[in-house]
Amino acid sequence: MKIVQEAMQTLRVLVNHGIALTGLTETQLVQLAVAAVVAIGLVYLLMDVIRTLLIPSIKVELTDAEANDIIDAAKYSPGQPVDKDVVPCYDPSTMQLLGHLPAMSASEVRARIARAKEASKVWRRSSFAQRRKLLRILLKFIIENIDTICRVSARDSGKPLLDAIVGEVVVTCEKIHWLCKEGERHLRPERRSSGKMAFYKAARVEYVPVGVVGAIVPWNYPFHNVLNPLTAALFAGNALVIKVSEHASWSTGYYGRMISAALEAAGAPADLVQIVTGYGEAGNALVTGGVDKVIFVGSTQVGKLVMRAAAETLTPVVLELGGKDAFIVAEDADLKQVVQIALKAAYLNCGQNCAGGERFFVHDKVYDKFLDTIAPLIRNLRQGNPLGPQPVDCGAMCMPGLAEKVHGLVEDAVARGARLLAGGRLRSAAEAGGQFYPPTLLADVGPGMKIWEEEVFGPVMSVIRWRTDDEVVSLANDCAFGLGSSVFAGSQARARSIAARLEAGMSAVNDFGTTYMCQSLPFGGVKHSGFDRFAGIEGLRGLCIPKSVCEDRWPLLMKSSIPPPWEFPVKSNAVVFGRSLVAMFYGPGLLYQARGLAALLHCLVFPGAHGKGKGNEGDEGAEAGGSKPKAA
Repeated sequence: MKIVQEAMQTLRVLVNHGIALTGLTETQLVQLAVAAVVAIGLVYLLMDVIRTLLIPSIKVELTDAEANDIIDAAKYSPGQPVDKDVVPCYDPSTMQLLGHLPAMSASEVRARIARAKEASKVWRRSSFAQRRKLLRILLKFIIENIDTICRVSARDSGKPLLDAIVGEVVVTCEKIHWLCKEGERHLRPERRSSGKMAFYKAARVEYVPVGVVGAIVPWNYPFHNVLNPLTAALFAGNALVIKVSEHASWSTGYYGRMISAALEAAGAPADLVQIVTGYGEAGNALVTGGVDKVIFVGSTQVGKLVMRAAAETLTPVVLELGGKDAFIVAEDADLKQVVQIALKAAYLNCGQNCAGGERFFVHDKVYDKFLDTIAPLIRNLRQGNPLGPQPVDCGAMCMPGLAEKVHGLVEDAVARGARLLAGGRLRSAAEAGGQFYPPTLLADVGPGMKIWEEEVFGPVMSVIRWRTDDEVVSLANDCAFGLGSSVFAGSQARARSIAARLEAGMSAVNDFGTTYMCQSLPFGGVKHSGFDRFAGIEGLRGLCIPKSVCEDRWPLLMKSSIPPPWEFPVKSNAVVFGRSLVAMFYGPGLLYQARGLAALLHCLVFPGAHGKGKGNEGDEGAEAGGSKPKAA
C-alpha cells in the first residue's frame, strides 16, 4: 500500500511539473498524454502490419490425398511382401494405400549429406535477420494452412485433428516464436570472467555452427518431428539431414515442398535441408556418413544401436528415448481438474507419446472416487477415422503390430491381478477398418507385471494406489525410464517437493506436459530415457561448438609478455617468482596476499638472492656463460 501511495505522489509531482512547464490545465495535459499514447500505438500497429506484409508468402500444390478428407484408394495389408527398395505409405485409420517412397541406399544418403555440407558452408555465414526471415515465412505458411497440415498429419499417423493442432501445430508455432524472439540472444558471443590473474584479458564464448545436423525422428508427430529439429538447426546456422520413419513418410511430400519453397523465398541454399526415407540402412548411413552431430528420437533399443554406430566416428549424439511418465495425484488435489488432464495425458495421440502419462499414482483416499469418475468417461471416448464424417477422441495406432503388443501387456496385467475397467479388446485391422486399440483403463497395477516395466506407447491408463509421499516417490522411481512427470496436490509446495524427488528430466506441477510449451526449457530425460537435450537454450546451443576466445582487454595499455624470470633460459629466481605470484593472487586473505606481494617484489629487486638449489639448476649454464649442458 505504501508503494502505491508513493507512486501516486510521484505521479502528482510529475503532473504539477508538466502544468508549470506547459501552461496547460491538468485535463489538457492528460488529454495530450492520452493522444500521444494512442499515436504511438497506431504507429506501432502500422509498422507491425507493414512487417507482416513484407514476409513473403509461399504456396504449395496439393495432391488429392493432401487436399481432401475422403479419398478413393486401394486397401493395403501390412503383412504383404514389399519391395526392399520402396517404402509403402498407407493411412492407419482406413488402411488405404497412399503410394510409395524410395528406400534410400547408404550411397544415396551419403550423397545427400555431402550436398548439405556444401550448403552449410554458405548458410553458416547467414545473418540472424535472414534466419528469422526463414522462420517467419514458415510460421506464416503454417498459420495460413493449418487445416491442410493437420489433415496430412492425421492421414499419415492416424491422430485426431485436435491432437494434430495441439501436438503438431501449437508446439511448432511456439518453437518458432521463441527462436525468433530469443534465439539470437542465446547464440551471440557470451562474455565470461577472465579470472584473477588474467584480469587484463577479455574472455568470451562464441557459438559456432557444428555444420550438418543429422536427425532420426519417429512417426508419432510427422510434422513437428521434422520442423522441431529443422527450425533449431537452421537458426543455429547449420544444415539438416533428417531421416523420417518408414511408418510416416508420406507426409514429407507435402512438408518437403513447403520447406523447399520457404528456403527459396528466404534466399537460403536449396540443399540446406535433405529428407531421407528408408529403413535401417538409410538410418545407419546417416549416423556414419559424415554428419557433425546426431539427434535421435525413438526407442531405447534403437538408440543404443545409434550410439554404437556413432562411436566409430566419434560423432556426438543426443538421445531422446522412451518414457513411462509418472502422473501423481494427492488426496487434496482438485479431481475435477485432474480427471480431464489425466485423460489428455493418457489418450492424446492414442497414447503414442514419448512423454505421455503411463503410470497414474492416485492416493488411497481418492483412489476409488478417481476410478468411478474417470471410467465412464473412458468407456464413452469415440474412436475412428479422424478424417471421417464424425469427430473422434482417439485415432489409430500408427505402427503395424503395436496394437497387438499393447494388448499383450494388458492381458499379462489382468492375468497378474489388475482389474480391467474399460477397453482391452483387440480387433483385427480388417474387423476394425484400421489399426485401432481402444482406450483402456487398468486398476491395481503393480510390480511383477510386464506393464510395470515396459513402455506401453498406447492408449492404456495404469492406475496405482499409494498412501504416503515417501511411498509414491519410491514407486514412481522404480522405473528404468525417467523422461517427464506430473504431480497434483492442493498444496503447491507439497507437489513441488514430491516432484523434486522424482528421477525425471522434466516435472510439471499441477499440470501435464507444460514444460514442452515453455520452449526455453530443455527437453530430455535420465536413465533409459536418454541424455543431452534437444530443446530450449541448452538444445539450441548444443547445435553449436562452444568456442573459447581470449584476447587483450586493453591492447594499447597491456599485452601479455613472459616475466623476465621465466624467459628462456629461465633464471635462478623463476620458481620463487612463481610461488610468490600464486600467493599474491590466490592467498586465502589479505595477509597471505600481502606476503606474496612482498616476496614478489623482493624477487624482482634482488634476483641474485635466489640462487641454485631452488629448482632452477638449468640456469647454471647460462650464468657461467656456457651454451652446452654439463656432462654427466
